[in-house]
Amino acid sequence: MNRDIQRYTASERSNHWAVAILFVLAALSGLALFHPALFWLSQLFGGGPWTRILHPFLGLAMFLFFLWLAMRFARHNRFDANDRRWLRQWRDVVGNREERLPEVGRYNAGQKLLFWVLLLCMLVLLVTGFIIWRQYFSHLFGIELIRLASLLHAFAAWVLICSIIVHVYAGFWVKGSMGAMLSGRVSRGWARKHHAAWLKQVSPDEAKQR
Repeated sequence: MNRDIQRYTASERSNHWAVAILFVLAALSGLALFHPALFWLSQLFGGGPWTRILHPFLGLAMFLFFLWLAMRFARHNRFDANDRRWLRQWRDVVGNREERLPEVGRYNAGQKLLFWVLLLCMLVLLVTGFIIWRQYFSHLFGIELIRLASLLHAFAAWVLICSIIVHVYAGFWVKGSMGAMLSGRVSRGWARKHHAAWLKQVSPDEAKQR
């Protein structure tokens, strides 16, 4: 344990799980309002009226917590030449041939791509959500804009849900990733295998040992 490396602070982990919980609640309430076949999900929130009331506030809270998270990690998610090479070698990624890939920093190109997709979806959901928020803002906009915003809101939500499913799958697929977000620490072996460049940054002695 003394040889483990801190990957996430308690504050970062709390922020992440707050976003995760709010995402689940916003997704379930949104799906309940999306199609009559899913309206039964509204019972989780006390019925249709309460679902309609709570959904926008849940979405807004999710965005604010995610924005705080994004500001913390944006600098770690900038693309560089190694990331482009990593994406070109996607067959090695899928085949789990990590020894052929360029050394990865704190996040690999797939994680960085997911980060920016999530941020874009959140921004679209925020803007369109305000436009179609009937109780407070929708009366300020024309019906054509409201219809377009509704379509964009649903599409962005669909992309966000699919992206989170990929995120969760990857978290279980790469052994040790879930533990990192639960305990905040990873082994040096895990870091050397999956994020060698990041390990050298946080532990310069590691580069001398190799």
